[in-house]
Parts: sequence; C-alpha cells; structure tokens
Amino acid sequence: MTEFIDVALNVPLNQPFTYRVPPESTEGNFFGRRVEVRFGNRKMTGIVVSEHESFPKDCGVTEDKIRPAVRFLDDESVFTRELYDTAKWMSRYYLCPIGEAVTGMVPSGKRETDSSGFSFVGDESSFEKKSLSDEQIAAVEGITRSTDGKMFHYLYGKTGSGKTEVFLSCADEILKNGRGVIYLVPEIGLTPQVVESVVKRFGDTAAVLHSGLTPSQRLTEWNRILRREARIVVGARSAVFAPVPDLGMVIIDEEHDGSYKAGNSPRYHARQVAMYRCTKLGIPLVMGSATPSLEAWQSMSDGTIVRHTLSRRLSGGAMPKIECVDLNLSGNRESSLSTTLVKKMGETLSQKRQVILFLNRRGFTHFFRCSSCGFEMKCKNCSVSMTYHKSENRLRCHYCGYSVQPPQQCPKCSSLDVGYSGFGTEYIEAEVKAKFPNEKIVRVDTDSVTHKGELKQKIDDFRDGKYSILLGTQMVAKGLNFPNLKLVGIVLADTALHLPDFRAAERTFSLITQVSGRAGRFFPDGEVVVQSYTPELPPIDFAVKDNLEDFYDEEIKQRRLLNFPPFSRLLRLVFRSQVPGAAEDAANGAAEILHKHLEPGVEIMGPVECPIEMVAGNWRHHILLRGKSIAPMQKMADILVNGYTAPKHVHIEVDVDPVTIL
Repeated sequence: MTEFIDVALNVPLNQPFTYRVPPESTEGNFFGRRVEVRFGNRKMTGIVVSEHESFPKDCGVTEDKIRPAVRFLDDESVFTRELYDTAKWMSRYYLCPIGEAVTGMVPSGKRETDSSGFSFVGDESSFEKKSLSDEQIAAVEGITRSTDGKMFHYLYGKTGSGKTEVFLSCADEILKNGRGVIYLVPEIGLTPQVVESVVKRFGDTAAVLHSGLTPSQRLTEWNRILRREARIVVGARSAVFAPVPDLGMVIIDEEHDGSYKAGNSPRYHARQVAMYRCTKLGIPLVMGSATPSLEAWQSMSDGTIVRHTLSRRLSGGAMPKIECVDLNLSGNRESSLSTTLVKKMGETLSQKRQVILFLNRRGFTHFFRCSSCGFEMKCKNCSVSMTYHKSENRLRCHYCGYSVQPPQQCPKCSSLDVGYSGFGTEYIEAEVKAKFPNEKIVRVDTDSVTHKGELKQKIDDFRDGKYSILLGTQMVAKGLNFPNLKLVGIVLADTALHLPDFRAAERTFSLITQVSGRAGRFFPDGEVVVQSYTPELPPIDFAVKDNLEDFYDEEIKQRRLLNFPPFSRLLRLVFRSQVPGAAEDAANGAAEILHKHLEPGVEIMGPVECPIEMVAGNWRHHILLRGKSIAPMQKMADILVNGYTAPKHVHIEVDVDPVTIL
C-alpha cells in the first residue's frame, strides 16, 4: 500500500519532494495525478512522479519531518510515464529543474469545462479529401511505409505545392492503424487555415491546443486525448507534449519557424523534443517547409533526414514573378515606396485585386552604409554588420564587443555620402494612405492587434475583400491564402540582415521566400516587388531568383568557415539585472569560473553586452560557449549554475542550442 509520494513542484530546485499520501485517500494509482501540497508556508500544485510503500531511504530528511499532501486534484492520472521520461531528459538537456519541465507540460486548469476547445470552425462536417498528385502519393507512401528504419522525414516543397494535404493523408494512414498523431504548427493564430483543414477532416477526433483556451478548456482537451476520444492533436509548440496514447507520428509544419523554440525556461525546441519522443517510441517524425532550417537542410544532405520533394504548385497557381528594386537608384530617399512599387500597386488596385506590403520590423533600422559604393561596416573579427548606437555615437559588434567611432567618409571609396538606413512602420503607413487615399487599408502587427480574435478577424476581412491593402509584419508570412491577392511588396528586405546574429541571412532568405509565396497561389499572374539597398547580397539575390539550393550551398560554406551551427553547437548564458553594473560584474565573474572548468574542445566567447542590452528594465550581458559536442558545454554550464550562488539581484538564463543571440 502506498504511504509516500514524490511530487514534482515548479521551484528552482532540481529534485522532487516527498510527502505522505493525503489522509482519506483510497488506494489506487497515484502516479501522474496532480496534488495540492504545502511547500514552506505556501500552497502549491505538483505532479506525483513516484510512489513508495515505505519511507524512501534516499530522502534528504527524517521521516518525522514528512508532511501529508493536502489533496489530489484528479481522480485519474493526467501525466504519463512516457512524458515523465521526456521531462527527465529535458531537465538534463536544457539544464532546468525537473519540476519546471513537468509543470510546463500539464494544463493548470482546476476542473474540466463543457465548452469545446474549437474556436476556428463552426462547420465540423467531414472534409472532402483532395485527389493527390503523383509526387504527393509518392511522399505519403515513402513516409508511412518506410522500411529502411529511418524515422525522420522532410517534406520539402515550394509554397502552395500541397504539403498540408500530404500531412493530412499521412495522419489518415496512422489513424487507420489505431495510432494517434500530433500535428504542430508555428502559431495557431497565424495558421488558422491549417487548423480548419485538420478539424474539418477529422471532426470530433481532433483536439486543438492553443493559447486562446482557458486552463480549464485546455484540461478538457487534455483529458479527451488521454481517454482516446481525440486521436489527432493540432497545436503550437507546447502541443508536442500532448499525452497521446499509442502515439504513431509527429508532424511539424513550417519546421524552420523560430517560434518552435521556447523563450522562457525550460527553453526547449519542439523539434528536439519531437525527435526525442519519436526516437524513444520508434515512430516517424515528419517535418516540412518551403524554406527548411539550415540544420535540417544539412541533415537531408548527409542522409540523417529523408527528403521528399514537391516540385510544383497546385490550385491553378504559379510561382509569382519577382522583381528587385535597388533603392540606391530610386532617387527619392525620403520615400519608403519606390516608383516601381507605387506603379504596380496602382495597376493592381485598378483591377480590383489586392496588395500586401510586408514590413520587416524586426532588426535594427540604423546600419552604416555608403550610398556611393554600398559599403557596410562589418566587424573585423566576426564578419557581421555593426550596429550604430546613437547614445554613445559608436558602431558596435555584439558578438565580440569590438567598437569603432563612425567614419566621416567611406573607408572603401572615400565618399562623403555616408549615413544610416532604415524606415519606421508608422512612416510607411502614412505614406501609403497619402498615395492611395481612396483605398481601405488594414495593418496587422503586434501594435495594431491587441485583443483576442482581432488578428483572425482582420485576416478574414482582407480575404473577404473588405480591405484592398494589407500592411503586415511576420504575421502575414506564414500559411495564409488570399485568392484575390496579386501583388506583394517587401518594403525593405535588408533590415534583418543587419541584426548581429549568425542566422540573419537565413532568416532574410526565408522571409522573402515565404512572403513572396502569398502571391500567385490561385492565379498564374502573381507579382512580388522586393525593395533593397543591397540587392547583390546572397540572401536577397537568391530569394529573388527563387534559387534555394544555391543560397543554402553559399550559406553552408559561410557557416563552415565561421564554425557556426550546423558545424558547431552553441550554449548561451544570459545575465540580467535591474541593478546597473550587476549583470556585467556577474558575467565577468562567471567567465572566470568557466575558464577554470574549461572542457577540451569548448571555446568561450564573451562576456559582452547583449545586442539588445536592456529589456524590461533589465541590463543584459551574455557568454557564448561553442564546440563540436553539446555535452561538455552542458557540464560547464551545470557547474556554473548549480555549483555557485548567483550574485544578489542577478538572474542567469541558460539557453542550449539558441536560435537567436539577441
């Protein structure tokens, strides 16, 4: 008979805590049930992760100190042993407390609710399957009937080539065999059409997990999954933890997307968690994108991941005609819209067709360049663009900290025609309104979309023709189909290139390709205008030419030369504090400790202030560890984080395999 239980709690200590079974509890399986306990002087909810018939000998305190738990919140388990194994792996790999990993998986709702979790479709009637092309049939068979033992598959195809239908057909095959499926999308709000396709196709056997659900609604969906009422789970990043019994496949749509990486601890990547679960269960993982991450592309090249290719567009569309406009030659520096783009907008609108203008707000708008020869200031050590800091009037590299006074003339051609380039969003919106006063314009970005459901409403209104021009950021780059859209304008393709981040070129290429893919999906007359100050740079040049393979070859050469992923692994340590100077002092002290415990093959880069030095009132400094293998870096970081007490007022963030170093 169980007398004691070990409970995982969301506290910064890497261990479960022992309690007596709550009084008046009937005997049964306690593992995986949520339980309310007293921890210190507060009440907390945890998860039972092991049971003991007698007092465990390895408990750190004497038996008389063990308190009874208050009460169980569930009659049955809401957490599986397979998920606990995954949580233990996450705790080791991402260097986070086990309670943090476990708590991050399970919904926090107190009770189930009667309301449905579906918030995307009113009509859940069965969805008529589309007939597949020969390429799609080959992909489905290659994935679901693979006999070579390889579990990782990649569906690579241009935007609009029918990847979703292949994913749905693969899911169909798995469900027919009595197994369950997890289908991940980058952000539910940005991919409603994929969610609608899944729900229409699979009806009540689908569960949707997304941020719009209340904790109680999420718990309802969670228990539907555990009870096998829902066999296919569609959701964003955290849906990778769905407790699907007899899981038979995991699908990751838009695999390249950065939102699959968690921004808070545990800083897991859904792709890595999916790989772990699929490997342990011996089931296929299917990823897909028109612009695979460089890591995935390299793995396809070396055969670790099996590639399945879709080469042509369906739905009567064709790849759009892409034209690049060199802003150096446009003549009017005060305008964010070139003559070419304005002319094409006028032509499109006169045909009663629609326009999307993409504004890449991410990235620094101020980078040094010469208007005569196009020269840009790059770091002498790191080959990345340097950023202008107006407050100190210096150009600074955020990899190594190297900084210089801004030159008064171009170091390359001696021209005096030098300055800082960039446009602001509000400026562009005002200019569009001035040039097209009679058109209805809608803006979609984090500033203009503030309340629940507003994003979907604006996108639906644009699709229904209530607006003729859509101004958008990354929110319009993913998975959206607009039948009446003819023209896409990328206002400034350069901005992301000037981020001090080794993935800047990859992200720029991906964004141009993905945004361009919104045009020409239903009619063969789609057009794209890409505006750039540096049209000759590989990510822009190759994206405009729709030449993915040559770009990836070029970028892989650069990464190999500079020893960045996928040819090395990174671990990032961020020190933040609201006390001026404290983060810097802590980073310097941490660097000394790391050097004392330096493992063979590991390089310590920094410390230096983060590219975005202050966030939410916190000063930030960071250190990068780099090496061929992740294990020695994890060992060093573990010694630092768990072997030493962080200075007062300083918080340390550990990010294993960071996707951004901003």
